[in-house]
Amino acid sequence: MYRNHSATALRRLMTEYRELSLNPPEGIIAGPISESNFFEWEALIMGPPDTPYEGGVFPAIIKFPSDYPLNPPTMKFTCPIFHPNVYTDGTVCISILHPPGEDPNMYESSAERWSPVQSVEKILLSVLSMIAEPNDESGANVDASKLYRENKEEYNRIVRRNIKKTLGLE
Repeated sequence: MYRNHSATALRRLMTEYRELSLNPPEGIIAGPISESNFFEWEALIMGPPDTPYEGGVFPAIIKFPSDYPLNPPTMKFTCPIFHPNVYTDGTVCISILHPPGEDPNMYESSAERWSPVQSVEKILLSVLSMIAEPNDESGANVDASKLYRENKEEYNRIVRRNIKKTLGLE
């Protein structure tokens, strides 16, 4: 059983990688860290224009379960990113990465959560959109959520300072 899932997942990931290589979405680069392990990818997400994240480059690791696409991968930024929907350890908190089915907290509809029709590209585009437009009602980082709501100027200043540090400009 495990083997079948794993082979199916590998075929699907290879297809998605080929598609992403041929038609990369603007501002995103992604692919397996090594040819020998298609279940762990690195992604580089460029900060969206006209946001405080503009000019930033945000590397992340995406780990796929052996039963992908039945269950979603996990995604974690490997650089500091101050954002309401990113835990302080870098883990991305976004509906599309939540397991399929009904939300036990009744916050999200099942349509917002993971389903096997999703793809790596859709995940990455959703994360890019999340970076540009934080959901401060679903705060993974409570401090960032609170500051985003109450003092956007200070929030933007912290974001820009983090980007400068990450790029070695500060």
